[in-house]
Amino acid sequence: MKNIGFIGVGYMGYGIAKNILKHKNNLFVIANKNRKPIEKIVEDGAEEVKSFEDFSSKNLNVMFMCVTNTPIAKSISEKISKILDSKTLIIDITTHNKTGSIETERIFNAKKINYVECPVMGGPVQAEEGILGGIVGASDKNFKIAEPYFNFFCKEYFHFGPVGMGAKSKLLNNFLSLGNAALINHLAKSATGLGLDLKKIFDVAKLGSGNSAALNRVFDNLLKGDFTGFKFTAKNSVKDLTYIQDLLIDFPDAEKVADVNKKYFQKAVDDGYGENFISELIKKK
Repeated sequence: MKNIGFIGVGYMGYGIAKNILKHKNNLFVIANKNRKPIEKIVEDGAEEVKSFEDFSSKNLNVMFMCVTNTPIAKSISEKISKILDSKTLIIDITTHNKTGSIETERIFNAKKINYVECPVMGGPVQAEEGILGGIVGASDKNFKIAEPYFNFFCKEYFHFGPVGMGAKSKLLNNFLSLGNAALINHLAKSATGLGLDLKKIFDVAKLGSGNSAALNRVFDNLLKGDFTGFKFTAKNSVKDLTYIQDLLIDFPDAEKVADVNKKYFQKAVDDGYGENFISELIKKK
């Protein structure tokens, strides 16, 4: 049994936190702007702390961070690095920009606190099932220390090298998945506009090279009248694609593709759909 802190119990964080509890650990969480997942995880057995300072008395083995972006992660890191004991390992699940995890690691290194990045592939459903894919950036030593914790919430995990390599790998994977999601939205809307049978379009697509987890995730729900199959918001898509464009600055053809997809999601944000899931944009006029 380990003592584990968790900052960022939200869409993704809740499922990861739930699996930490399933493995019989002590879990300490702190509220953010959305109290609903905090209340759920406390019902599951976690203990809520009222401030970052309260973590200092919990004798933590690990602190998880699963927050929205690099600036938020760095701001929190500046605060908790002054509070945590140097034996506490940081596992950062945040999707960072191309240098964000490196900058965050420096904050903890200044206090002799070990840091591992592990952004993940998969959504809230996979998080709750404990079958996410971990994309790890860490020293060899820290990777070995962190491995038992990855097993709480990952089906598989991959060590790409030192901190920073995980962020780059995650962004490239999001480049693919967000591009697929945008294409699937265009497919569904265009097929509807052309008067085609959506189920047959789906059945045909599954037989070809366009088949993907994203296609199945969207259409399995869409054919039941449920537009929430791809649980990632338009606003977060714009954020990630901004990071992706910066990553791909030396690859202009790829960067142009990222720009086209970013403009699609940015239009949705500008039209007031920023908090909608990607697949909900299919029904947007």
